[in-house]
Amino acid sequence: MHLSKLLLAGFVAFSFSAAAPAATVELHGVKIEDSVTVGGAKLQLNGVGTRYKGPFKVYVGDLYTTKKVASLDELIAVPGPKRLSMTMLREIEAGPFGKLLTRGVEDNVPKTEMSKLVPGLIRMGDIFTANKVLNPGEVITLDWIPGTGMVVTAKGKVQGEPFKEPEFFKAMMSIWFGPVPADFKLKDALLGIK
Repeated sequence: MHLSKLLLAGFVAFSFSAAAPAATVELHGVKIEDSVTVGGAKLQLNGVGTRYKGPFKVYVGDLYTTKKVASLDELIAVPGPKRLSMTMLREIEAGPFGKLLTRGVEDNVPKTEMSKLVPGLIRMGDIFTANKVLNPGEVITLDWIPGTGMVVTAKGKVQGEPFKEPEFFKAMMSIWFGPVPADFKLKDALLGIK
């Protein structure tokens, strides 16, 4: 009788531990999962951090990859899907936010390559203009899915057709991971650099 109670207690404890939530980090009230599934592949959290503009917290960013990366080149080279997501911490006008993304690309991509990126940058600008305002708690994800391209999701909805060009995905990622990132501390946090 005593042994069966111990076995039952052990089984119950195991059942609860198996059902425990996978969230490993909470940052400014945003729960960050230790893994996500994108394009049928399980990705691991590479890093998480906060984007500041002056003293203000703008968003929590998190990066997921199939294996740990520590640079833009490693991020682009690692096989399989990738995800960068941003969870807003304050209300932001989406149009100006989209213009900041364009400036981030201009700061990190050689001028000789910019002409090829213009159509994609115009489409990205249109996505942000259409969404008007990003409210606290709303999420933007940039998913790279091999064979599909970069899928942009805002407010839970896929925004238009995927951006198929790998060069455009690299240019977008350069905003966060290039030589002149929007926020050096966020770059290091997303790349897991202490």
